[in-house]
Amino acid sequence: MVIVAPSMLSADFSRLGEELSRITEAGADWAHLDVMDGMFVPNITIGPLVVEAIRPISDITFDVHLMIQDPIRYVDQFAKAGADYITVHTEAEGDIMGAIERIRELGKHPGISLNPDTPVSEIERYLEHVDLILVMTVQPGFGGQKFRENGPEKISRIRKMADATGRRILVSVDGGINRDTGRRCVEAGVDVLAAGSYLFKQEDMATEIALWKGF
Repeated sequence: MVIVAPSMLSADFSRLGEELSRITEAGADWAHLDVMDGMFVPNITIGPLVVEAIRPISDITFDVHLMIQDPIRYVDQFAKAGADYITVHTEAEGDIMGAIERIRELGKHPGISLNPDTPVSEIERYLEHVDLILVMTVQPGFGGQKFRENGPEKISRIRKMADATGRRILVSVDGGINRDTGRRCVEAGVDVLAAGSYLFKQEDMATEIALWKGF
């Protein structure tokens, strides 16, 4: 079954706790939490204190996506705050392998992400060390962007690479995901659909999430 992970970047930040309860009650499997530092991407979003504050509200899996430079600096803080998965970018500055190893040491699931224009080959060195690969189908930093059409082909290649390791590696996608693009990504081999603006606009989010789980 497809894992549905609403992206809290599209939630109403003035009532983030209520929004987390809303997606939980609607049947979401994970909450996707985008962390931006104003350097790796232009915007700034949330930090570990916000993650810690909303953690008691729901036992849903927290999928923390670090769009930050030198992510090893903050791995411990996000792990302590309640993250279950912590994903770092192959394009980020700093010791990326060290960050992945530290995430594992802390008992969390490490992930690696790549931007739309980054070659698939850039993640090969990390495959034996991660539990999740996040494929960006928009340029990270802003919500509401249009889905990049090279996404499904890229996902298909990554799915084969992940399966070839003989390990259970989840493939996730984030960016411009709606009912149509989500289905295409699942057909290409995605396990996790991270979606923001489309899902949060649904009056009946539970029905939409149930539909996605059946792709």
